Amino acid sequence: MDGAQGVSECGIPPGAQFDYVVPINSSGQWGTYWVHAHAGGQYVDGLRAPVVIHPPVEAHSYDEEFTIVIGDWYHDEHSVLINQFINIANPGGAEPIPSSGLIYFAQNASYLGPIPGTSPSPVTAAVGFNENATLPFEPGKTYRLRIVNTAAFSAFFFWIDGHDMRIIEVDGTDVEESPIDLLGITVAQRYSVLVTARNDTSANWVIHANMDTDMFDNVPPGLNPNLTSSITYSASAPLTAPGTVDEYHDVDDIDLVPLQVEPQQPATRTISLEFEFATMNDGTNHALINNVTYNSPLVPAILSELTLGENATIASAYGPQSFVLDHLDVVEIIIKNADSGKHPFHLHGHKVQIVGRSTDYTSDDPTLNPPIVEGQANPMRRDTIQIPSGESVTLRVVADNPGVWFLHCHIEWHLEVGLAVQLIEAPLQAQQFVGNVPPSLSEHCTALGKPISGNAAGFASATDLTGLPLGPYLQKLGWLPKGIVAMFGCVLTAVLGMLSVVWYALGGHISEEEIEHEVREAIAAKEKRGKFFGLLRAKPRSD
Repeated sequence: MDGAQGVSECGIPPGAQFDYVVPINSSGQWGTYWVHAHAGGQYVDGLRAPVVIHPPVEAHSYDEEFTIVIGDWYHDEHSVLINQFINIANPGGAEPIPSSGLIYFAQNASYLGPIPGTSPSPVTAAVGFNENATLPFEPGKTYRLRIVNTAAFSAFFFWIDGHDMRIIEVDGTDVEESPIDLLGITVAQRYSVLVTARNDTSANWVIHANMDTDMFDNVPPGLNPNLTSSITYSASAPLTAPGTVDEYHDVDDIDLVPLQVEPQQPATRTISLEFEFATMNDGTNHALINNVTYNSPLVPAILSELTLGENATIASAYGPQSFVLDHLDVVEIIIKNADSGKHPFHLHGHKVQIVGRSTDYTSDDPTLNPPIVEGQANPMRRDTIQIPSGESVTLRVVADNPGVWFLHCHIEWHLEVGLAVQLIEAPLQAQQFVGNVPPSLSEHCTALGKPISGNAAGFASATDLTGLPLGPYLQKLGWLPKGIVAMFGCVLTAVLGMLSVVWYALGGHISEEEIEHEVREAIAAKEKRGKFFGLLRAKPRSD
């Protein structure tokens, strides 16, 4: 139960509150995370923040840590942008492009202020952003930098001039140290890196976070996609000139090695998901997974799971794009990207093992589309996986966490147009914990005028989904009955016209008397019908 609207709750009504209790002392969960609204695009407008959970004993040694928050920012509110995005005037589905990018820092549950001596806008004077933000380094110390991408759309490429980085954590999974020169980090991903400070204080150094502008339809003239901040060794030292990189690249996350070993298990269930975008029958552009777009149910799926009894095991009760998993199923999820852009897929409630990647899932070439190797000793685990265009990823996850979990693209605009499915996990086992559900969950739904039991449409049935929002649907291409009739009429008229031309060319004709007779008959017939198909009758002539 984690706050996804329509999946695990209805939302928190105005003036109400909901307490999310995470048993971190017993869950074995730690690392770098973030909290954000999952309703109405509210996190696009700023309802987001980093969250750090420390383990009893850290796996890696370091002297100090900072959290680095990167993200994009829009000068128009989400409510305005979403109406422009899902619109017949935007049939190609061009996403809203950010107005700017942000980079800022936190330590010990507080955001760091601007560089002393600077005069930022009063609106943002409490926090240092971009060029007004800096990290204070001391020579020789090793720092853990926790980097969180909180953007709605943009991925970033992150590096630090004059300093080496070593990855030690990915989405809450501690990994063996892995050196890297540049960090590609997509929406909702988190990395921790170790950076050892230089031994001199004669210069300060630039931190870079460049937007991945390949994701944008265009780069507006007013957008600076290349963000910079700094590391400060001495307030009196100069800032080095910004460096460059030869080329951008993504993190080869499948090769990272978790410190906590979890062997790959044989799959007992396979779910294959191929996604793309298309202009739909209502003229808007939507996402499709296996040719269907996702819509939120009227009843949050968790309440359906808890109230349907034996019917809770029937996938159709939850509406389209719902998959019921048996308890302790080992589920293989294959996600194929048929779109032209990159997409970060995030699974709630689990970390997944990455057991395979394909650079061309349509290919028969095993170097491009290799078979899955079974029996992997310790595959990489994370909760947000980037899938480039034309590629696929194969995941494994054990269904050991009863509930309902969202699997979706974390680009907010894509989620809003249906790039999601929901996993209904172990319904009968989940029902055993119904007594642990806080009453406020149902009370909030009631306050918002939403049903609190039954299937996705609020009925105690596995099949009656009357009133459930569905669609839009793919346009029907090809010859429909009306089109066939219209084309037949056009062809018939053309053939008759051609025959008439041929007949006249061969000498066929009619007399002037016959022509006059046909004209008089046509006039008489028109008068009989009246003007406008008989609605206004013409008066008979008196002559």
